[in-house]
Amino acid sequence: MKKWDGFDECIIGQADIWRGNQRVDVLVYSGDRMVDLLVQRDSMTEDEAFEFIDFNIISVYIGIDTPVISFNNQSWI
Repeated sequence: MKKWDGFDECIIGQADIWRGNQRVDVLVYSGDRMVDLLVQRDSMTEDEAFEFIDFNIISVYIGIDTPVISFNNQSWI
């Protein structure tokens, strides 16, 4: 399974999902925790942190086992 560097503490589990016609195990990250981490660790605003995650992580495909990010905060969606 692939993982996002620097965000280990944001992992909330793993999921068995279908990608195309293949079943794969992927890590699941809390997007809310990722935002909080960037705000605390890198002194970003919440908007900057979400923009960073959106551009540099969510929009990146690193193979069939690309991790999944789950957001509970509806304002990010």
